[in-house]
Amino acid sequence: MPEQSFLWGHGYAQKYIVKNYFYYYLFKFSAALGEEIFYITFLPFVYWNIDHSVSRRMIIIWSIVMYIGQVSKDILKWPRPLSPPVVKLELRTDAEYGMPSTHAMAATAISFSFLIATMNQYKYPFELGLAAAFVFSMLVCLSRLYTGMHTVLDVIGGALISAVLLVLLYPAWDTIDHLLLTSPFCPLLSIVVPLVLCYNYPKLDYYSPTRGDTTTILGAGAGATVGFWLNNQYASPAYTGENFQLGFPLITSKLVVVVLARFFVGIFIVLLTRRLMKSVVLSMLGYRYKFPIGDLAARRRLEVEVPYKFITYSSVGFCATVLVPLLHELLGLM
Repeated sequence: MPEQSFLWGHGYAQKYIVKNYFYYYLFKFSAALGEEIFYITFLPFVYWNIDHSVSRRMIIIWSIVMYIGQVSKDILKWPRPLSPPVVKLELRTDAEYGMPSTHAMAATAISFSFLIATMNQYKYPFELGLAAAFVFSMLVCLSRLYTGMHTVLDVIGGALISAVLLVLLYPAWDTIDHLLLTSPFCPLLSIVVPLVLCYNYPKLDYYSPTRGDTTTILGAGAGATVGFWLNNQYASPAYTGENFQLGFPLITSKLVVVVLARFFVGIFIVLLTRRLMKSVVLSMLGYRYKFPIGDLAARRRLEVEVPYKFITYSSVGFCATVLVPLLHELLGLM
């Protein structure tokens, strides 16, 4: 018997019946691959266990692509699919506009930038990497249709915009990476430019989470970029020797233990940093602007939302690239 479920939306209950649990859970999981929980685990994992240069390129591409995608939504103002007839399986992003799908943009950017950055550094069949990137991006794109959050045009538009940006940025990858690591202006520009972009984000007639999400992304990218620069300047520990290798013939038990230990220790510290910084920054802003921490309306104000999200997530990015590697070294996980 199919199970009857309810989705609470804008003042009404939207009823739907799950007829195929395989597709339901597959696409619900695939949709999560385009959200914060994935970024906050996968991107640090690449940095801690695969390759610093690959991680740097992915984070920079992800930040640029997502900013352009989020801003495009609020400039174009194309609505999401009407419900009914479409059944929407998500609530939070329903307040955003639809075109382009930033899930599709992020999935395309993450998967194919990973492929491009690793194909010349590690020995693995290119066809296998291409297939994996295609399957990953397709699953995320299809999940946006299944969950009723985007039209086919939204998804295709998002994937195409991301592909074009990858093609345009690829020739400058090495130059950008070199400047981020060596320029004395990198730390200042890494903080100032994203902050200016966040404070000058397109204004809407009603509240949408796009500005907050954009600030989260740019903040994380800014903190990580400052961390990259510091690591290069002061020779912070690099993950050498026992690094995870994409072309290795055998996986040793010791390697698996080291990789898992790095990941779980790192994620614990990252999540702890995020929780602590949220509490500290909100408390300070609440004191400054005279509002209780639980006041959701106050937290959505520009002068609160931007510094709250930017400081919190820049701290997360910095922690993942500087503090966690130092802890790994202390624990003998290098």
